[in-house]
Amino acid sequence: MGRVAVHPVVIVAFDGVQLLDVTGPAEVFAAANLHGARARGPYEVRIVSPDGSDVRTSSGVRIGVDGGPDGLPARPGTLVVPGRSDWRRAVADPALTGLVAGLVARSRRVTSVCAGAFVLAETGVLDGRRAVTHWRLAAQLAAAYPRVRVEADPVFVQDGHVVTSAGVTSGIDLALSLVEEDHGPAVAREVARELVVFMARPGGQSQYSARLTPREARHPVLRTVMDAIGADPRLALDEVARDAGVSGRHLARLFRSETGMTPGQYLESVRLEAAQALLEAGDDPVDAVAERSGFGSAETMRRVFQHSLGLAPTAYRARFRSTRTSPPSGSPISTNSSGSAAVPATSHTSDACPHSGTARTTAARS
Repeated sequence: MGRVAVHPVVIVAFDGVQLLDVTGPAEVFAAANLHGARARGPYEVRIVSPDGSDVRTSSGVRIGVDGGPDGLPARPGTLVVPGRSDWRRAVADPALTGLVAGLVARSRRVTSVCAGAFVLAETGVLDGRRAVTHWRLAAQLAAAYPRVRVEADPVFVQDGHVVTSAGVTSGIDLALSLVEEDHGPAVAREVARELVVFMARPGGQSQYSARLTPREARHPVLRTVMDAIGADPRLALDEVARDAGVSGRHLARLFRSETGMTPGQYLESVRLEAAQALLEAGDDPVDAVAERSGFGSAETMRRVFQHSLGLAPTAYRARFRSTRTSPPSGSPISTNSSGSAAVPATSHTSDACPHSGTARTTAARS
């Protein structure tokens, strides 16, 4: 029996890099070796930095690297380029972009995690390709690199031999898809079970993103209308227009010119945020949430959730439910100045600590 060919994986690390952008994919490849990949073509992961020095991540944790670019395989099987939230500092680092550009040119498969897409874009490899990054950074990527076809919602996007992924933990989704491509769904499924993650994450980035806030209205009539909708999203547009003393057509022109949205789009966005807030913090049945947020029926609300967020209201509640006690049934829904819905606060506060990222261990690789 012949020797099994190794699959070299090169992960680029640098000061300020997001820790999970590096360690998430590395854990997936390591787990794959334990669940079948070793016998068919094991992953050999090497973490490198531009000068071969250890790096300090954005969380303060130091990563021990395997060295610099010297000694890397002539043709890596997979290149992983992580990111940092301050992407401008990353793309302005000639040592980093030079290292990545050289590796891009000789790697069989090129990938990025989160803001790593900016570094890839700087090398030109994303020109004309579909790409994704963290939802907060999608507009910035499109503006900084207009030749890149930026998509806002997918968790990861493959265009030819280049695969880009969304924010932080989506690097795990990306790596799982690569394992499935290399070794089939059975191995990838075992890795997902080992790491206790979805084999395929339900929904896209929209379920995590903050809704786009419409531009501030200058016209007094429009401000009055937006305040009225924010105070009670159950209002009908013709009723709001009548109370404001304008026609529906004139109201539509005002919304278009000052917010870039139609009145219907604005009303739906306020209702969606109101429903999200109620689902996150309350126990009301879905029918009651639909009524209180202005959708009128659970089916209408379900369609809007599926279209806008990619998942049903019940799934949204299960995924984003608050640990705070629910507001009293029938409590009014209020919104802040940007139109975002807010559920009345309660006196209970949770003692749960969602993050315990205070460790300062050195992840030195052997």
